[in-house]
Amino acid sequence: MTPSWRKPAGIFAILALIAVWAIVVASLSQTVGGWHWLLQLAFYVSTGLVWIAPLKPLLLWMETGRWR
Repeated sequence: MTPSWRKPAGIFAILALIAVWAIVVASLSQTVGGWHWLLQLAFYVSTGLVWIAPLKPLLLWMETGRWR
């Protein structure tokens, strides 16, 4: 069995997704920093979990070559 190019490409896509998401969330820190600490907690917990959603189809593609 020959190695697939999808796994390295998928790893780079995951790293790019994490980097872009971190930049987006960090760019909002000035605004979020003025909020009540409970709102900040809710914001950072939710944004810390939301980036996981696009991983399922990406991981499926890495394994099978299909998006669905």
